[in-house]
Amino acid sequence: MSHKPLPNLDIKEKIKEKINEKGQEKVTEKQHNFGGQKLEQEIEAEDKEEDYFDYFYDEPGSAPGTLTIESDAAPTKIVLIDYNLERATRVRINQPEECYQYLDTESVSWVDIQGLGNEATWQRIGGVFHLHPLVLEDVVNVPQRPKVEEYQEQLLIIAHMVMPMEDQQGFYLEQVSFVLSKHYLLTVQEEPEHDCFGLVRSRIRSGKGMIRKHGADFLAYALLDAIIDGFFPVLEDYGERIEELEDEVVANPSRKTLEKIYEVRRELLALRRAIWPQRHSINRLIRDDSKLISQDVRIYLRDCYDHVTQVIDLVETYRELTSGLMDVYLSAVSNKMNDVMKLLTIISTIFIPLTFIVGVYGMNFNPDASPFNMPELNSYWGYVGCWGVMIAIALSLVYFFWRRGWFENFSSVDKD
Repeated sequence: MSHKPLPNLDIKEKIKEKINEKGQEKVTEKQHNFGGQKLEQEIEAEDKEEDYFDYFYDEPGSAPGTLTIESDAAPTKIVLIDYNLERATRVRINQPEECYQYLDTESVSWVDIQGLGNEATWQRIGGVFHLHPLVLEDVVNVPQRPKVEEYQEQLLIIAHMVMPMEDQQGFYLEQVSFVLSKHYLLTVQEEPEHDCFGLVRSRIRSGKGMIRKHGADFLAYALLDAIIDGFFPVLEDYGERIEELEDEVVANPSRKTLEKIYEVRRELLALRRAIWPQRHSINRLIRDDSKLISQDVRIYLRDCYDHVTQVIDLVETYRELTSGLMDVYLSAVSNKMNDVMKLLTIISTIFIPLTFIVGVYGMNFNPDASPFNMPELNSYWGYVGCWGVMIAIALSLVYFFWRRGWFENFSSVDKD
């Protein structure tokens, strides 16, 4: 599911609702601005987390095959690429019924549907391609868990595609549905903006590679392989972010650093949920005896399975690194606190004897009343001697702490 920035109007409305819920009927302009920024960040984080983690679920008691499409869904755009060994034709489809003439030919037809549109359009698409109501439900009611299901002459494959964001701070997560038949492949994408199939389209158009030499099952493999390979650039960004966090944790850990670590861990968990079930799906395509997947394509799917395994290994490795960063962060904060306590201890230890001396000579006994009442107060060098003694004590303590290594052992972590 793709992640889009919330419109400012929607954010303001949600901020007002949150403020009303908390019973803040009268808020000054300054308080409103400060609270609004904070609530805006909370709302964006909540929406982003919901996008990452929530699967679609039917309302209790709803009929099987019920279609639920969001009101702000992108309009449906249909692009058909029909090809064989000699030629490749790209056609923009305005009405679903225009696809009829391509379904029973010996060439391979790739029908790419971008945007969920509305229910009426999908009922027409279902009629053209003879889609089972449960297939329509899984395709339209997004997001679904990645899976593979066989329906008579069709094979349904649900996959999750990720694309890195422009600022390299997160990723777009989108469901891609495949309906594979003997001579055509139907793909459904939620949003037209984000796509990793450009290279596949280029290979079909130019005739390079092996796609035009094989059937629709090989096209399905090529698209699945593109989806799996799309995880690697995202994980590369996370590797760089983790390295930056390592430097930040060592050099200057703060509360913001902790929030960044939690954000990376949460997003890596979303990546894990996206890729883990796809390993099982591809394994089913390899091992299940489906007549729609040829033996040659199963061999290629093994390579795709290896790529999934590599992605899972990287995700698990990065999750362990972020867990280690949490330990390093806690240790760094603890060491920083120990440094503060050590510094305060040194200062206190130096000034304790000085404070004692000053306190003794601040008792104001009258030297004239008794020869034992601080006779040194009448000494010519009394004041200077007192300062000399205090400076000598302070320097002695500083030398003592230096010899013990207290000034050298302030925590510092050397990064290899």
